[in-house]
Amino acid sequence: MLQKAIFMLVVTAQFSCTAQESKAPRSLVVYRTQDPIVIDGVAEEPAWKAAQVSEDFIDIEGDKTPTYHTNVRMLWDETYLYFYAQMEEPHVWATLKQRDTVIFYNNDFEIFIDPDGDTHNYYEFEMNALNTVWDLLLVKPYREGGPVVDSWEILGLKTAVQVNGTLNDPSDVDKGWSVEVAMPWEVLKETSGSNDVPEGKFWRVNFSRVNWDFELKDGAYTRKKDADGKFLPEYNWVWSPQGVINMHEPEHWGYAYFSSNVAGNPDSFTIPKDEQIRWLMYKLYRAQKKYFGEKGTYANSITELIPNPILRDGTTLELELEVHQTGWNIQAKSPYTKSIYSIREDGKYQHIK
Repeated sequence: MLQKAIFMLVVTAQFSCTAQESKAPRSLVVYRTQDPIVIDGVAEEPAWKAAQVSEDFIDIEGDKTPTYHTNVRMLWDETYLYFYAQMEEPHVWATLKQRDTVIFYNNDFEIFIDPDGDTHNYYEFEMNALNTVWDLLLVKPYREGGPVVDSWEILGLKTAVQVNGTLNDPSDVDKGWSVEVAMPWEVLKETSGSNDVPEGKFWRVNFSRVNWDFELKDGAYTRKKDADGKFLPEYNWVWSPQGVINMHEPEHWGYAYFSSNVAGNPDSFTIPKDEQIRWLMYKLYRAQKKYFGEKGTYANSITELIPNPILRDGTTLELELEVHQTGWNIQAKSPYTKSIYSIREDGKYQHIK
């Protein structure tokens, strides 16, 4: 049986504090490069020196400062999307050498990319200090039981690592390590919904650094264990905080804006107002999942999910909730652009028109 509920958000003064409680995801301007980029892990080209440097990484939940600094930069040209990350680390070590193994069992650097921002069909990439990589495609986030396509590969991928110190040598103290990555657009565009380079547009991305406490076993680095022989938990340091210990909630990822400006010619990016709708829709999505988990049925009204939902700037929004035999969907009309957006029970977010 089809059920519909329409709810108009009402602006009152009491909501003003709620609208400011959580911070927006971070954003980064990705400049174009006219210089050839040599993938050697060093990033000495003028374009890299002119690229925007990200904010320092923060703990994944957003409330603690990591032990060691990490920053990232991005560039693009007509062929590749480039990444460069610099990581402070007094003990650079790695053991995994097999491609597509679980790289985060070592200290690693990770890239997550969702081209169209719908939280489905997104990319995960990991590499360690031995330049061993793992690339995979996730059809849906793990929370939705989506399959992981581990056989998917970034054809034409270029990667390099530079160690400022000595790899796997516990007798000295290192300064850190850096990674440089070039991913071909021809591969990245596969789930973008367009064959064009996204010049003047944004993609949702995030970066993660997994770091482990270590111990020495026969003079070699290994993950540290507790008194019961279990590995101590890893540290998760990220560019744009997730608010939860889970990188696979793509709605929290940051915004990478692809400027038409050549690096060295400043540009700016402001997250569009319509993105407030996305953030609210995912609050409703999580509330609906919680409601179903507790009651075994879906809520039939918006107010059952969030009593007083509100956009961050206090703007009124029209929402329509539809519950059907196989799930539900919520639609919203933007008060800014008149665009229509929807989200459904598996978390897929779409711009309808």
